[in-house]
Amino acid sequence: MENSHTKNLSVLLLATLFISTSGVLGRYIQLAPEAIILCRAFLAAIFIFIFCKFKKVDLKIKSKKDTISFIFSGFLMGAHWVTYFYALKLSNVALGMLSLYTFPVITAFLEPFFIKQRINTVHIFLAILVLIGVYILVPEFSLENNQLQGVLFGILSAFFYALRNLMVKEHVKNYNGSMLMFYQMIVISVLLIPVLFFADFSNVQSQLPLLVLVALLTTAVGHTMMVNSLKHFSAATASIISSVQPIFGIIIAYFFVHEIPHFNTFIGGSLILLTVVIESIRSKK
Repeated sequence: MENSHTKNLSVLLLATLFISTSGVLGRYIQLAPEAIILCRAFLAAIFIFIFCKFKKVDLKIKSKKDTISFIFSGFLMGAHWVTYFYALKLSNVALGMLSLYTFPVITAFLEPFFIKQRINTVHIFLAILVLIGVYILVPEFSLENNQLQGVLFGILSAFFYALRNLMVKEHVKNYNGSMLMFYQMIVISVLLIPVLFFADFSNVQSQLPLLVLVALLTTAVGHTMMVNSLKHFSAATASIISSVQPIFGIIIAYFFVHEIPHFNTFIGGSLILLTVVIESIRSKK
């Protein structure tokens, strides 16, 4: 049992590490946010489809109700990505990160409505600790001009992400995680087709290697592993443990773009790591 828990926890942390690459990769890709998301979703759909065919994963949706749910969860995932990019555009990376990481708190409050049980006060406490850790982590906090709009977009993005995770959690018992991600990527690609008519794709060829990397490593592999982890953890637990993502992002940024962490980074990072360790031990039970 302990070995099984360790394996599941390792997969969740590895998924978080892969997802963390989006920050550095996104910094290098010279395209509009909507164009990046469209290319990311479309390429990821291709990679996941090839994987599903190779592994003979059943892509059949079992009911009309599930089809509607798949479409809605795909919309939520796309809305999460778009609003997060706008949060970063309107404010800065620090505020965008802080506002997005309200999602463990939002998940802890919303999950009882999906699984019909009382709110877990420990999850609320740990999620708030994560939020404090991220607050300390960011180098600067100010709400001037349109930065407040950026924070609101970030919180909206967190709400979409929390809701999407809870909806996917309902399906992981009956469907393969790769299959769920495939349909979400299809929905996002279809919804963003209008982007083809107004976004600038003139330099997409030069950006293709990075787009392939963010589609394959971050999305197809990272997010699919994250979805599969929901089979073994509650959405709140997975959210809290995956809060180690900013720390992974900072480490990756240090090695690849030579960003030197501030002293606050170590304090905030330690607080986040503490909550991750506590929830990792608790989830073993």
